[in-house]
Amino acid sequence: MSKLPRSYQRFQSDFDQVWRAYESLGAAAAEAGPLDQKVRELIKLGMAAANQTESGVHSHTHRALEAGATPEEIQHAILLGITTIGFPSMMAALSWSQGAIEDHGG
Repeated sequence: MSKLPRSYQRFQSDFDQVWRAYESLGAAAAEAGPLDQKVRELIKLGMAAANQTESGVHSHTHRALEAGATPEEIQHAILLGITTIGFPSMMAALSWSQGAIEDHGG
């Protein structure tokens, strides 16, 4: 992935052993099933939108783009949450993802 946010970089530096364990757990979860990277990132994007974590939406938007997702697929993944997370939450996540898409060069 492109550059991690400064807070994550600091966490990685300050707690390297914990960071490596966290990364290993994420890799094990990714490898535990049949979903490809793009689909996994779109699902994680939806989870970040539901949790209303702006940094998570940014991160998983970038990761989804790097995995081959189109801006339209990213927007659709978030739009699907309209009846689950509500219109205001969906709109916030959509706005965050659009900013990340623009930052990514798309």
